[in-house]
Amino acid sequence: MENQPYFTSDTIVFGILMLSLGFVFYTSSKESGFWKKFYKVVPALLMAYLIPAIFNSLGIISDSHSDLYFVASRYLLPAALVLMTLSIDLKAIFNLGPKALIMFFTGTIGIIIGGPIAIMIISVFSPETVGGAGFDATWRGLATLAGSWIGGGANQAAMLEIYEYNPKLYGGMVLVDIVVANLLMAGLLIGIGKSEKIDKWLKADTSAIEELKEKVTSFSESVSKIPTLTDLMIIAAMAFSVVGFAHWGGNGISEFLKTNFEIVRDKTSAFSSFGSQFFWMISIATFVGILLSFTKAKNYEGAGASKIGSVFIYILVATIGMKMDLGRVLDNPGLILIGIVWMLIHVILLFAVAKLIKAPYFFLAVGSQANVGGAASAPVVAAAFHPSLATVGVLLAVFGYVVGTYGAILTAELMRIVSP
Repeated sequence: MENQPYFTSDTIVFGILMLSLGFVFYTSSKESGFWKKFYKVVPALLMAYLIPAIFNSLGIISDSHSDLYFVASRYLLPAALVLMTLSIDLKAIFNLGPKALIMFFTGTIGIIIGGPIAIMIISVFSPETVGGAGFDATWRGLATLAGSWIGGGANQAAMLEIYEYNPKLYGGMVLVDIVVANLLMAGLLIGIGKSEKIDKWLKADTSAIEELKEKVTSFSESVSKIPTLTDLMIIAAMAFSVVGFAHWGGNGISEFLKTNFEIVRDKTSAFSSFGSQFFWMISIATFVGILLSFTKAKNYEGAGASKIGSVFIYILVATIGMKMDLGRVLDNPGLILIGIVWMLIHVILLFAVAKLIKAPYFFLAVGSQANVGGAASAPVVAAAFHPSLATVGVLLAVFGYVVGTYGAILTAELMRIVSP
């Protein structure tokens, strides 16, 4: 039985997370001394993620005894997407070209081939780790990872239904999912701090990304003003009224599709992810944000709309960090090793294709996270480059929902073939 953390009240836990974020931002703002050198090596965003992970690992707080991630992902994430999309230049996003999609699908292919290759590699020196018979077969459990790492939670649930993996063993796969996906995210965040060097090595053309950032920055400066209380209240009203509308619409669409279409209602169907309320909620919030960018609401960027959105994103990052228990990394070393080898194949393929097509690290990182992290964390990684780029992460994550179950089924069948 899991030990209870020292603090179980979400009010106190939220205070600890906010104190952590305040510490990160205060120390990272130092212009000289130890902290200046420290943050040259360790990105502030990684620290915002890592400190809650340390608190979780020490038993001070725990995601399993908290609803803060649910609140952050369901309320603050869609609000952040609205506020970060207000100043978007849709034409400039399309001008980013096909490399974003190429890197996303490269990430998907990396997951599809990574699973069976990881099984073949591990089976050479530890066949029992990838063995098992009937519904206890390891490949069935790994199929749920494929669903999660290409699409998300809905696709993972679909794979559990389709391949009927032993529910008593499923907890081990969930642990692998959390540990390996979080290690990947930590690695990507470290890379963001060195993105210029990586882009130089990739010989990447970052002009379209820089042009987009420049456009958004120039627009923000042109409408910049000291925000009044009225401005801040209107920004909050826009954000959270859209969140409310997105939840209402997401619930309505999800229920309508599940009620009227058997293919959506069937958890074993490749279309079951369209029954996810979260999928529709994120899609609606992003779509409304894009619509608002064509109105005068866009001018509220000058009053700090995207900065408020960034606050929400950092709170989400802290709650994601709570999911990582550093002490459990070696709980099931065999399965963790399969996950790490699998993810390394995914990353190596991404870097190989990025080098081949000279794609910027931004496309590599967001393409990877749109697969493995989905709509909850792809915008986080994208926004770490610049708030205006958060929408790119969401749009790619939506592709992940669509192709998730198909890709995961293909992965599972390949893993079935190569399993001992």
